[in-house]
Amino acid sequence: MEILTNPDAWIALLTLTFLEIILGIDNIVFLSIVSGKLEEKDQPKARRIGLLLAMTFRVILLFGITWVMSLNKSFFDFDLGFLSGEISGQSIIIFGGGLFLLYKSVSEIHHKLEGDEEGTNGKASNTLGAAILQIALLNIVFSFDSILTAIGLVSAAEPPVGFGAAGAIEIMIMAIIISIIIMMIFAGPVSKFVNNHPTIQILGLSFLILIGVMLLAEGSHLANFKFFGGETVHSIPKGYLYFSIFFSLFVEFLNLKMKKNSKKPVVLYNNKIMDEKLKDADVTN
Repeated sequence: MEILTNPDAWIALLTLTFLEIILGIDNIVFLSIVSGKLEEKDQPKARRIGLLLAMTFRVILLFGITWVMSLNKSFFDFDLGFLSGEISGQSIIIFGGGLFLLYKSVSEIHHKLEGDEEGTNGKASNTLGAAILQIALLNIVFSFDSILTAIGLVSAAEPPVGFGAAGAIEIMIMAIIISIIIMMIFAGPVSKFVNNHPTIQILGLSFLILIGVMLLAEGSHLANFKFFGGETVHSIPKGYLYFSIFFSLFVEFLNLKMKKNSKKPVVLYNNKIMDEKLKDADVTN
Protein backbone atom coordinates (compact mmCIF):
# COMPACT_ATOMS: atom_id res chain seq x y z
CA MET A 1 0.00 0.00 0.00
CA GLU A 2 2.90 2.36 0.62
CA ILE A 3 3.92 1.90 -3.02
CA LEU A 4 0.41 2.80 -4.23
CA THR A 5 0.43 6.06 -2.28
CA ASN A 6 3.83 7.10 -3.64
CA PRO A 7 3.55 9.46 -6.66
CA ASP A 8 7.04 8.47 -7.81
CA ALA A 9 5.92 4.83 -7.88
CA TRP A 10 2.96 5.70 -10.13
CA ILE A 11 5.25 7.62 -12.49
CA ALA A 12 7.65 4.66 -12.59
CA LEU A 13 4.71 2.28 -13.20
CA LEU A 14 3.30 4.33 -16.08
CA THR A 15 6.75 4.83 -17.62
CA LEU A 16 7.63 1.15 -17.37
CA THR A 17 4.21 0.08 -18.70
CA PHE A 18 4.63 2.34 -21.73
CA LEU A 19 8.16 1.03 -22.27
CA GLU A 20 6.99 -2.59 -21.99
CA ILE A 21 4.33 -1.93 -24.65
CA ILE A 22 6.93 -0.34 -26.96
CA LEU A 23 9.32 -3.24 -26.39
CA GLY A 24 6.41 -5.62 -26.99
CA ILE A 25 5.85 -4.36 -30.55
CA ASP A 26 8.41 -6.84 -31.88
CA ASN A 27 6.61 -9.57 -29.94
CA ILE A 28 3.25 -8.68 -31.51
CA VAL A 29 4.77 -8.52 -35.01
CA PHE A 30 6.33 -11.96 -34.55
CA LEU A 31 3.03 -13.30 -33.16
CA SER A 32 1.18 -11.89 -36.18
CA ILE A 33 3.55 -13.53 -38.66
CA VAL A 34 3.59 -16.92 -36.92
CA SER A 35 -0.15 -17.06 -36.11
CA GLY A 36 -0.99 -15.96 -39.66
CA LYS A 37 0.31 -19.33 -40.90
CA LEU A 38 -2.22 -21.22 -38.76
CA GLU A 39 -5.84 -22.06 -39.44
CA GLU A 40 -8.11 -19.12 -38.70
CA LYS A 41 -9.73 -20.80 -35.69
CA ASP A 42 -6.30 -21.39 -34.06
CA GLN A 43 -4.91 -17.89 -34.58
CA PRO A 44 -6.53 -16.19 -31.52
CA LYS A 45 -5.47 -19.15 -29.33
CA ALA A 46 -1.85 -18.86 -30.50
CA ARG A 47 -1.81 -15.10 -29.81
CA ARG A 48 -3.29 -15.55 -26.33
CA ILE A 49 -0.91 -18.37 -25.42
CA GLY A 50 2.04 -16.39 -26.81
CA LEU A 51 1.27 -13.30 -24.75
CA LEU A 52 0.52 -15.35 -21.62
CA LEU A 53 3.89 -17.07 -22.07
CA ALA A 54 5.53 -13.66 -22.37
CA MET A 55 3.93 -12.55 -19.10
CA THR A 56 4.79 -15.82 -17.33
CA PHE A 57 8.44 -15.76 -18.41
CA ARG A 58 8.84 -12.15 -17.30
CA VAL A 59 7.27 -12.71 -13.87
CA ILE A 60 9.34 -15.88 -13.28
CA LEU A 61 12.52 -14.03 -14.24
CA LEU A 62 11.64 -11.21 -11.85
CA PHE A 63 11.31 -13.65 -8.94
CA GLY A 64 14.65 -15.13 -9.99
CA ILE A 65 16.22 -11.72 -10.43
CA THR A 66 19.36 -12.73 -8.50
CA TRP A 67 19.90 -15.62 -10.90
CA VAL A 68 19.26 -13.37 -13.90
CA MET A 69 21.87 -10.88 -12.73
CA SER A 70 24.37 -13.70 -12.06
CA LEU A 71 24.19 -14.66 -15.74
CA ASN A 72 26.31 -11.62 -16.64
CA LYS A 73 29.36 -13.29 -15.10
CA SER A 74 31.82 -14.65 -17.63
CA PHE A 75 32.40 -18.42 -17.64
CA PHE A 76 34.64 -18.64 -20.73
CA ASP A 77 37.26 -16.16 -21.94
CA PHE A 78 39.00 -16.45 -25.30
CA ASP A 79 41.46 -14.54 -27.46
CA LEU A 80 41.88 -15.57 -31.11
CA GLY A 81 44.04 -12.59 -32.03
CA PHE A 82 41.46 -11.00 -34.33
CA LEU A 83 38.60 -11.58 -31.86
CA SER A 84 38.47 -11.74 -28.08
CA GLY A 85 35.61 -11.90 -25.63
CA GLU A 86 34.12 -13.06 -22.34
CA ILE A 87 31.17 -15.41 -22.81
CA SER A 88 28.35 -15.17 -20.26
CA GLY A 89 24.88 -16.68 -19.95
CA GLN A 90 23.16 -13.40 -20.84
CA SER A 91 25.29 -12.91 -23.95
CA ILE A 92 24.53 -16.44 -25.21
CA ILE A 93 20.76 -16.03 -24.75
CA ILE A 94 20.61 -12.57 -26.35
CA PHE A 95 23.01 -13.46 -29.20
CA GLY A 96 21.24 -16.76 -29.90
CA GLY A 97 17.88 -15.00 -29.96
CA GLY A 98 19.19 -12.49 -32.48
CA LEU A 99 20.42 -15.30 -34.75
CA PHE A 100 17.05 -17.10 -34.51
CA LEU A 101 15.14 -13.90 -35.27
CA LEU A 102 17.38 -13.14 -38.26
CA TYR A 103 16.96 -16.66 -39.63
CA LYS A 104 13.19 -16.64 -39.18
CA SER A 105 12.73 -13.17 -40.71
CA VAL A 106 15.00 -13.72 -43.72
CA SER A 107 13.46 -17.13 -44.46
CA GLU A 108 9.93 -15.70 -44.29
CA ILE A 109 10.84 -12.84 -46.65
CA HIS A 110 12.48 -15.34 -49.02
CA HIS A 111 9.32 -17.51 -49.10
CA LYS A 112 7.09 -14.51 -49.76
CA LEU A 113 9.28 -13.06 -52.52
CA GLU A 114 9.80 -16.41 -54.23
CA GLY A 115 6.10 -17.24 -54.04
CA ASP A 116 6.80 -20.74 -52.72
CA GLU A 117 5.27 -20.09 -49.32
CA GLU A 118 3.31 -22.99 -47.95
CA GLY A 119 -0.30 -22.44 -47.19
CA THR A 120 -1.09 -20.50 -50.40
CA ASN A 121 -3.59 -23.24 -51.29
CA GLY A 122 -5.71 -22.27 -48.30
CA LYS A 123 -4.28 -24.88 -45.92
CA ALA A 124 -2.39 -23.99 -42.77
CA SER A 125 1.37 -24.17 -43.26
CA ASN A 126 2.07 -24.60 -39.55
CA THR A 127 0.69 -26.48 -36.56
CA LEU A 128 -0.41 -24.89 -33.30
CA GLY A 129 2.26 -26.80 -31.36
CA ALA A 130 5.07 -25.71 -33.71
CA ALA A 131 3.87 -22.10 -33.60
CA ILE A 132 3.73 -22.09 -29.79
CA LEU A 133 7.24 -23.60 -29.64
CA GLN A 134 8.63 -20.81 -31.86
CA ILE A 135 6.78 -18.19 -29.81
CA ALA A 136 8.07 -19.67 -26.54
CA LEU A 137 11.70 -19.73 -27.72
CA LEU A 138 11.65 -16.12 -28.81
CA ASN A 139 9.70 -15.03 -25.72
CA ILE A 140 12.56 -16.22 -23.55
CA VAL A 141 14.90 -13.81 -25.36
CA PHE A 142 12.39 -10.93 -25.36
CA SER A 143 11.74 -11.56 -21.65
CA PHE A 144 15.44 -11.31 -20.78
CA ASP A 145 15.78 -8.10 -22.79
CA SER A 146 12.63 -6.64 -21.20
CA ILE A 147 13.62 -7.54 -17.64
CA LEU A 148 17.13 -6.15 -18.02
CA THR A 149 15.60 -2.87 -19.23
CA ALA A 150 13.09 -2.83 -16.35
CA ILE A 151 15.80 -3.46 -13.76
CA GLY A 152 17.75 -0.48 -15.06
CA LEU A 153 14.68 1.76 -14.91
CA VAL A 154 13.18 0.98 -11.48
CA SER A 155 15.49 1.58 -8.55
CA ALA A 156 15.63 -1.20 -5.94
CA ALA A 157 17.51 1.01 -3.47
CA GLU A 158 15.94 1.52 -0.08
CA PRO A 159 13.56 4.51 0.38
CA PRO A 160 13.65 7.44 0.00
CA VAL A 161 16.24 6.92 -2.77
CA GLY A 162 14.40 3.99 -4.36
CA PHE A 163 11.41 1.71 -3.79
CA GLY A 164 13.21 -1.16 -2.06
CA ALA A 165 13.72 -4.63 -3.56
CA ALA A 166 10.14 -5.79 -2.85
CA GLY A 167 8.62 -2.50 -4.05
CA ALA A 168 10.63 -2.51 -7.27
CA ILE A 169 9.52 -6.08 -8.08
CA GLU A 170 5.88 -5.17 -7.35
CA ILE A 171 6.06 -2.20 -9.74
CA MET A 172 7.69 -4.30 -12.47
CA ILE A 173 5.13 -7.12 -12.12
CA MET A 174 2.22 -4.65 -12.27
CA ALA A 175 3.70 -2.98 -15.35
CA ILE A 176 4.17 -6.35 -17.08
CA ILE A 177 0.61 -7.51 -16.34
CA ILE A 178 -0.95 -4.20 -17.49
CA SER A 179 1.14 -4.09 -20.67
CA ILE A 180 0.29 -7.72 -21.57
CA ILE A 181 -3.45 -7.07 -21.04
CA ILE A 182 -3.25 -4.03 -23.35
CA MET A 183 -1.33 -6.05 -25.95
CA MET A 184 -3.93 -8.84 -25.74
CA ILE A 185 -6.68 -6.32 -26.53
CA PHE A 186 -4.89 -4.97 -29.60
CA ALA A 187 -3.10 -8.15 -30.78
CA GLY A 188 -6.12 -9.34 -32.80
CA PRO A 189 -6.72 -6.15 -34.82
CA VAL A 190 -2.98 -5.63 -35.33
CA SER A 191 -2.51 -9.23 -36.56
CA LYS A 192 -5.48 -8.92 -38.91
CA PHE A 193 -4.15 -5.65 -40.33
CA VAL A 194 -0.63 -7.06 -40.78
CA ASN A 195 -1.82 -10.26 -42.46
CA ASN A 196 -4.25 -8.39 -44.77
CA HIS A 197 -1.55 -6.07 -46.12
CA PRO A 198 1.45 -7.78 -47.78
CA THR A 199 3.53 -4.58 -47.69
CA ILE A 200 3.00 -4.30 -43.93
CA GLN A 201 4.05 -7.95 -43.59
CA ILE A 202 7.32 -7.27 -45.40
CA LEU A 203 7.81 -4.12 -43.33
CA GLY A 204 7.16 -6.09 -40.13
CA LEU A 205 9.65 -8.77 -41.15
CA SER A 206 12.19 -6.03 -41.93
CA PHE A 207 11.64 -4.67 -38.42
CA LEU A 208 12.37 -8.14 -37.03
CA ILE A 209 15.64 -8.16 -39.00
CA LEU A 210 16.56 -4.82 -37.40
CA ILE A 211 15.68 -6.15 -33.95
CA GLY A 212 17.70 -9.30 -34.66
CA VAL A 213 20.74 -7.16 -35.55
CA MET A 214 20.17 -5.13 -32.37
CA LEU A 215 20.12 -8.35 -30.30
CA LEU A 216 23.34 -9.53 -31.99
CA ALA A 217 25.02 -6.22 -31.16
CA GLU A 218 23.71 -6.34 -27.58
CA GLY A 219 24.87 -9.94 -27.15
CA SER A 220 28.30 -9.01 -28.53
CA HIS A 221 28.43 -6.06 -26.14
CA LEU A 222 27.52 -8.27 -23.15
CA ALA A 223 30.26 -10.71 -24.23
CA ASN A 224 32.78 -7.84 -24.53
CA PHE A 225 33.69 -8.80 -28.08
CA LYS A 226 36.74 -6.96 -29.40
CA PHE A 227 38.05 -7.11 -32.96
CA PHE A 228 41.85 -6.86 -33.37
CA GLY A 229 42.21 -5.57 -29.81
CA GLY A 230 40.08 -2.49 -30.46
CA GLU A 231 37.12 -1.16 -28.51
CA THR A 232 34.34 -3.38 -27.22
CA VAL A 233 31.43 -3.78 -29.63
CA HIS A 234 28.77 -1.22 -28.73
CA SER A 235 25.08 -2.03 -28.38
CA ILE A 236 22.56 -0.20 -30.59
CA PRO A 237 20.44 2.34 -28.65
CA LYS A 238 16.81 1.15 -28.68
CA GLY A 239 15.57 4.73 -29.14
CA TYR A 240 17.12 4.99 -32.61
CA LEU A 241 15.72 1.61 -33.60
CA TYR A 242 12.14 2.23 -32.50
CA PHE A 243 12.16 5.73 -33.97
CA SER A 244 13.07 4.26 -37.37
CA ILE A 245 10.30 1.67 -36.98
CA PHE A 246 7.62 4.24 -36.15
CA PHE A 247 8.82 6.56 -38.91
CA SER A 248 8.68 3.74 -41.47
CA LEU A 249 5.18 2.79 -40.29
CA PHE A 250 4.05 6.40 -40.58
CA VAL A 251 5.33 6.61 -44.17
CA GLU A 252 3.67 3.28 -45.04
CA PHE A 253 0.33 4.46 -43.59
CA LEU A 254 0.59 7.57 -45.76
CA ASN A 255 1.21 5.33 -48.80
CA LEU A 256 -1.80 3.17 -47.97
CA LYS A 257 -3.97 6.25 -47.51
CA MET A 258 -2.76 7.70 -50.82
CA LYS A 259 -3.46 4.44 -52.66
CA LYS A 260 -6.93 4.28 -51.15
CA ASN A 261 -7.73 7.85 -52.16
CA SER A 262 -6.29 7.44 -55.67
CA LYS A 263 -8.77 4.67 -56.44
CA LYS A 264 -11.86 6.81 -55.78
CA PRO A 265 -11.62 9.16 -58.81
CA VAL A 266 -11.00 6.18 -61.10
CA VAL A 267 -14.17 4.49 -59.88
CA LEU A 268 -16.24 7.67 -60.36
CA TYR A 269 -14.76 8.23 -63.80
CA ASN A 270 -15.59 4.68 -64.86
CA ASN A 271 -19.11 5.05 -63.50
CA LYS A 272 -19.61 8.22 -65.60
CA ILE A 273 -18.40 6.40 -68.71
CA MET A 274 -20.82 3.54 -68.04
CA ASP A 275 -23.71 6.02 -67.53
CA GLU A 276 -22.91 7.77 -70.82
CA LYS A 277 -22.74 4.43 -72.67
CA LEU A 278 -26.11 3.40 -71.24
CA LYS A 279 -27.66 6.73 -72.28
CA ASP A 280 -26.25 6.36 -75.81
CA ALA A 281 -27.65 2.83 -76.00
CA ASP A 282 -31.11 4.09 -74.95
CA VAL A 283 -31.06 6.86 -77.57
CA THR A 284 -30.03 4.41 -80.31
CA ASN A 285 -32.79 1.99 -79.38
